[in-house]
Amino acid sequence: MSRQKQIWMAVSFIMVLHTAVVLCAEPILTVGDFSQANTGETLPRHWEPLTFKKIKAHTTYNMVEDQGRTVIKAYSKASASGLIRKIGIDVKKYPIIQWQWKITDINKKTDVTQKSGDDYPARIYVAFEYNPDEAGVWEKTRFETARLIYGQYPPATVVTYIWANRVPKGTRIPNPYINQVMMIAVQSGDDKVGTWVTEERNIYQDYVDSFGHPPPMTSGVAIMTDSDNTEGTSTAFYGDIIFKSTSGTSIQ
Repeated sequence: MSRQKQIWMAVSFIMVLHTAVVLCAEPILTVGDFSQANTGETLPRHWEPLTFKKIKAHTTYNMVEDQGRTVIKAYSKASASGLIRKIGIDVKKYPIIQWQWKITDINKKTDVTQKSGDDYPARIYVAFEYNPDEAGVWEKTRFETARLIYGQYPPATVVTYIWANRVPKGTRIPNPYINQVMMIAVQSGDDKVGTWVTEERNIYQDYVDSFGHPPPMTSGVAIMTDSDNTEGTSTAFYGDIIFKSTSGTSIQ
């Protein structure tokens, strides 16, 4: 089974274990309040490990202090795993996702077009629920089979924001393993290595541009730093992640 399919199944399993969290109307929804955690903690509040059966070496995640605030530090050495929060968000009401991240190096072997290069120093996953009313016959069969096995539908589609190596910023490309995972290079190359970068994207519009129709509810948000395919190393830091009803207000 490919790593992306393992991600699919691992996310599905986590969804089974938890009741859906659908947040009420507020100007800002804080999905990852990492800055409120204590340094030394292994997991931030509401988040849990995302691991894959066939990958024995896992990325390490720790809460550390950087520039006076608590953030997540990820270190990967020929490894892959992530952290995930199961959460339902209506991105029609909260179309803006904002986060902060920093990397310390670029893995020169990464390549968005190749399975062997499907590693990134930092990425943010936004997974979306499966809607049977919009599915074709084959897709319905596949998802119903998954539901019988895991007790719940897996995510139908995923938008992934990546820090790429060589493709231009703004590049949009399907993941080499699974077409339902659309990758968007919001950063690329080493120009900003060692610098905290605040990102803001219209996830609603990115979804429409990627899949051609309005998005359903989200089913989860995840972060991942990995280097298992290229057998390299990567270090990244992740700051708070929020969803907003309008652009403008920034993470402090």
